[in-house]
Amino acid sequence: MKKIRFTLAFTILVLFAVFPAGVFSQRQPEIKMTIGEDFFEAVIEALLAGPDFPEFSIASVTDKSRQSEVIWPDSTYSFIPAMFFASKNGICREVITLRREGGGRRTSLKLSEGKITAPLSFTGQYNPPFIGCVQFAGVADTEIDLEFDQQSRRLLARARVVNVNLEGSGGVGGTVIARMVQGSIDRKINPIELINLDKLSFLVPIQSGSRLQLTARNLRTETFPGRIDVYVSYDITKSK
Repeated sequence: MKKIRFTLAFTILVLFAVFPAGVFSQRQPEIKMTIGEDFFEAVIEALLAGPDFPEFSIASVTDKSRQSEVIWPDSTYSFIPAMFFASKNGICREVITLRREGGGRRTSLKLSEGKITAPLSFTGQYNPPFIGCVQFAGVADTEIDLEFDQQSRRLLARARVVNVNLEGSGGVGGTVIARMVQGSIDRKINPIELINLDKLSFLVPIQSGSRLQLTARNLRTETFPGRIDVYVSYDITKSK
């Protein structure tokens, strides 16, 4: 009898030494959802199918730039073809329009280990002081951060423009364009609501008129090459 008790105690001691204490605690049940790059590709394809492409006003952004005296240097314009200094019907709309591809790159979303990137191809018009309407095009290299807002119970995405490559400009002037693109994204898009936990809570009917209430409590994500795994944890209670 003493030998059995000693063996049992020794086994428990070894288990606690090898495995962290958290392994023995009961975890809140989770549902796992996997979203692949092919899904995002289909969404982008539908979004940019045309003929009406998404566009964002940069008028107020450029007004702020002028107030702070941030304008393109004269050397910038020497790289831009003369045809860029034009506007249809004499109106400079000051907008950025997303397009499917340009400059040898396509608008897309790329998933890697712990990182989400999105090259955004675009065209636009800008009306800097003393110059007139300038048409430009390029690709904005964008990084997307995911965050779960516990207070609003939402999974949010925030896009950050890290670099802009302009076509026909040798890259000059990209800093100002990057500010305008980021300002437009912040005003019109950020933050982007991806998942609302309130919409993931549901009831499961069981026998005798009883029901199981599954209430979504928390959410976490993991990003891998080619996919995002979303884990939603639940409280499960029985009700009538």
